[in-house]
Amino acid sequence: MTDISESPVLTIEPVVVPETLEQPEARRFLDMVRIANEVCRHDAGHDYLREEPEEMLGFWQDQSDWTQVGYAVLRDDVMVGAVKLMISNEPGTSAIEFDLMVDPPHWGIGAEELLLAEVEREARERRIGVIQTWTLHRPDAGRERLEPPTGWGSIPADDRQTVFQLRNGFSLEQVERNSVFDLTKDVAPLRAMLEDAVRTAGQEYRVISWTAPTPPEYADGFANAMARMSTDAPSAGMVIDEQHWDAARVQRRDARQQAQGLTVSVAAVFHEPTGAIAAYNELVIADDPRGATQQFGTLVLKEHRGRRLGTVVKCANLLRWRDIVPESPRVSTFNAEENRHMLDINEAIGFVPASYAGAWKKVIEL
Repeated sequence: MTDISESPVLTIEPVVVPETLEQPEARRFLDMVRIANEVCRHDAGHDYLREEPEEMLGFWQDQSDWTQVGYAVLRDDVMVGAVKLMISNEPGTSAIEFDLMVDPPHWGIGAEELLLAEVEREARERRIGVIQTWTLHRPDAGRERLEPPTGWGSIPADDRQTVFQLRNGFSLEQVERNSVFDLTKDVAPLRAMLEDAVRTAGQEYRVISWTAPTPPEYADGFANAMARMSTDAPSAGMVIDEQHWDAARVQRRDARQQAQGLTVSVAAVFHEPTGAIAAYNELVIADDPRGATQQFGTLVLKEHRGRRLGTVVKCANLLRWRDIVPESPRVSTFNAEENRHMLDINEAIGFVPASYAGAWKKVIEL
């Protein structure tokens, strides 16, 4: 029997978004970033997903399109865990995304349950009936696996994070593969793939590229492509609310990323007959050029698929990136396991698996 007198006293408090990282009020925010990175490193087995405090602060300070909410769990004034909630400001939003993070030395003392209770309270108060999250997992083989209803991919069934989600009423809806590409490799194969894919695409399609901010002449087309990410990308049983984009929202996003200290390269395909951006790929890095590069989004609009445009934008941007940030050693990206077409492209380019993510959903009573 557990001695209740020895149980830790845990308290919850909101995470304040500071004006700067130097002021005393930034302490909890900095602890949240530290814990987030520790959890990613422990669960994924690598640090390719690391975020810098400036990067996260810039995102939180602009809440025009997304509401960011954070809660910290404290034990004797020491933060042992935190949760980040991201809520779309679009009318009729039906799902809340959250990241629940407990410092590995403090697992199992009740912090996870307190943080999840805050997520569910926020959802009920906002009358939002679905909460969703993602867990990271190492590519361990030979253990009991849990598969999503899609039948594509699996995660370890006995991982701490898997057990916690199942115990608290979540269902595994999708598995994503985290793949990495070695940017120090010879680029000659990329050039050959790009040339071949461009020939296949045909003369109706033209490769364009830019470093953010988005050129005004492409803002409307890029906005349409960004909106299609919420409808055209495979989402399995997850609830993905349709997003509405226009040139003004693209400009807000560009300004937010600049405030985060991010360098963003976009390679896209312009469809000459319609003036549409038919496909795009984004590569992003924070202030440290020696860190891992993140691929934010890759999409080929449904009506333009089957012309190797995914290969075009990926290869074009990787080649461009070598000139922009030659010090970065690798690119990290996520793709749904059922998105076999995009994974085929990644594998042909040279991406290899580094970790996996489980996508979880829970429907709550309002």
